[in-house]
Amino acid sequence: MPNFYEFFAGGGMARAGLGPEWTCLFANDFDHKKGLSYQANWGTGGELKIGDVRKVSATELSGCADLVWGSFPCQDLSLAGGGAGLKGERSGTFYPFWDVITDLIEDGRAPKIVAIENVCGTLTSHGGKDFRAIGETFIEAGYRYGALIINASLFQPQSRPRLFVVGVSQDVEIDPSLLSPESIEPFHTRALCRAIDSVSARHRKKMLWWNLPTPRRRKTTFAEIIEENPTSVEWHSPAETKQILAKMSAVNLAKVEAAKRSGRRMVGGVYKRTRYDENGVKVQRAEIRFDDVAGCLRTPAGGSSRQTILVVDGTKIRSRLISSRETARLMGLDDAYKLPRNYNEAYHLTGDGVVVDVVRHLAQYLFEPLLKGVIETEKAA
Repeated sequence: MPNFYEFFAGGGMARAGLGPEWTCLFANDFDHKKGLSYQANWGTGGELKIGDVRKVSATELSGCADLVWGSFPCQDLSLAGGGAGLKGERSGTFYPFWDVITDLIEDGRAPKIVAIENVCGTLTSHGGKDFRAIGETFIEAGYRYGALIINASLFQPQSRPRLFVVGVSQDVEIDPSLLSPESIEPFHTRALCRAIDSVSARHRKKMLWWNLPTPRRRKTTFAEIIEENPTSVEWHSPAETKQILAKMSAVNLAKVEAAKRSGRRMVGGVYKRTRYDENGVKVQRAEIRFDDVAGCLRTPAGGSSRQTILVVDGTKIRSRLISSRETARLMGLDDAYKLPRNYNEAYHLTGDGVVVDVVRHLAQYLFEPLLKGVIETEKAA
């Protein structure tokens, strides 16, 4: 069985995606509330350490990991953040995380694969310097690497594009079928290709174009994951729903009218945005999408970041906050997954995570094929 270390683990969504065939040797997260959820779902076997990654020592990590996963904080790299990038206090934890990798290498326990995940803003942060710095870190440590942009909407009804950088140790033989000679859609987007074009020619020689199959067409719609009787939130009163509609522009109201005439129940995700009206005055608008895909889940730092849903069934219109269980479903977690009772804590847990199905796709079509030969050789020895 392959094994792994999970950094910035949150509620263990990477672990859920890797599946039961993978053994977790170590997990770390700074947030003790997330740690409680991790233990509630994965047990208290002792692999989880709650605390700052800066205080994690390689000596605490047992065994030799086949994979190290790191979904380091995105706030300083996000387009909605302050722009501090890898120099920021939160996203800058990439470097202490990599210090652990360096210590493992020096200890003769270099991970076969290192995979990191973050927002697509990483590609353009500081004019692309942060993306290039991440790549240089991989190369200087002796890893060939390739980058992918995977949108969770391929698997779940949520628009959630994320950057994945997967590095492989020099001693791992790569099956040619896992590589492409050049970029291939949908995982090598134009934005990613532009970022890679800015990488030095010397470093590009050590970069890889990972070749993953496109998943089957997603069948699940946003409407199908909605709870009729949620326990974490309540339906709005008719007056509250009317207030949301009153904040919509003409084009967004037209979307609602089209949904009413669709002949089926439709669910739209609503976000509040600050926009300029026809007189150039800032106003708060409610913007909706009816494409059977939820907007990207975000942590509830403020009221505007909590996604509201609008359920349209003929002339009947209802609204409420998206429930915590619905956010978990959008992240690919099954209903057996234990969520915090507090709504904000549950939303923060799911909104900060990585979509389970995306990790499973990477594991099935990249990590496991890469490790197959390594594990077979170790068994023979």
